Amino acid sequence: MDLSEIEALIESNIEDADAEVSRTRGPHDDDHLGAVVVSPAFEGLSLVDQHQLVYDALEGKMTRDIHALELKTYTPDEYDE
Repeated sequence: MDLSEIEALIESNIEDADAEVSRTRGPHDDDHLGAVVVSPAFEGLSLVDQHQLVYDALEGKMTRDIHALELKTYTPDEYDE
């Protein structure tokens, strides 16, 4: 799956989200991804709930097309700090 497709899914399914997805090194080289997602939709949510929003935004791709995804989620204020 193309990184820009993953970013587009996240950004279109989470309010005012800005996502940056990159490949990280895993045991099978390119099968692990990392994502930084910034959105005001994360305000007041626990880290688990923030990550669940991202997984939901990926519309089931986590089990089919994405092997592993390391998430870093921030509200805009947290990201600016």
